[in-house]
Amino acid sequence: MTSLPGGDSAQQPDHQALACARCGTTARELPLTWTCSVEGGTRRYFCDACARENIRAIEGRLDSDWW
Repeated sequence: MTSLPGGDSAQQPDHQALACARCGTTARELPLTWTCSVEGGTRRYFCDACARENIRAIEGRLDSDWW
């Protein structure tokens, strides 16, 4: 289990690989460099490459309190 900011935790069954919601890159365990987003009540993961390419769009969704 990997602890995420805000006290949330990410749990993935051992038999299920994580996949980037944008490019489909897979990982057996949640890499520390990946980004997690909850959209429409569904947790989505983005690999470090996709997160870097889209960081401005990701940050643009945050309330100004988080800047």
